Amino acid sequence: MKTKCIIIDDEPLAINVIKNHLKEINDIELVNTFSNAIEALSYIKEHQIDLLFLDINMPLLDGLSFIKSLEKKPLIIITTAHSEFAVESYELDVLDYLIKPIPFPRFVQSINRVFRTKNTNQISNERPYIFVKLEKKKMRKIYLDEILVIESLKDYLKITTLTNKFVIHQTLSNFTEELPAKKFIRVHRSYTVAVDKIDTIEGNSIEVGGIRYAIGRTYIDTVKNAIFN
Repeated sequence: MKTKCIIIDDEPLAINVIKNHLKEINDIELVNTFSNAIEALSYIKEHQIDLLFLDINMPLLDGLSFIKSLEKKPLIIITTAHSEFAVESYELDVLDYLIKPIPFPRFVQSINRVFRTKNTNQISNERPYIFVKLEKKKMRKIYLDEILVIESLKDYLKITTLTNKFVIHQTLSNFTEELPAKKFIRVHRSYTVAVDKIDTIEGNSIEVGGIRYAIGRTYIDTVKNAIFN
């Protein structure tokens, strides 16, 4: 089932940026947009919405006051040109805080946070997945249970799955943060692996998918605790 979202922003250009980004994400459906929070408030009371993209500085009712007025909160991503409201926003349990202009790679990170949160909080038969950017704005869904190893290649990553390999432009640290901590573990400055895909551990190395990978000195205790506990 697709995630239903709305955009609330008094700037048409800002709305168009998010709309264009969302066109590349198949599993999220944009159902409406609003130029002020009052109209959106009435809509939310009558419709099931999973996700809000919400500006802060708006006429009639600002974004933070809007959040406080909600009886039942969907997932909320703040989209604003101002960084000074970040602390107060997170105190209101927003999912993410995006600074305009919003670059597409940063937008994808936020969307993956949406999927990760839904997978954690909802009982669903759907397999957990993550979207990665392959080229330009081409997105690829990768199921988490198919990932074996993520390898750092300087400014790029090679993701090895059960059936394929993908190269994307992202850092290993940022990508690892988007994965469930209980299922994936950093074993080296160059490698993150799926815990349940580790076949053997011998000394300071592990074997995954028939290939042996070194465990970094600073990671050895964390890796062994994850495997044996």
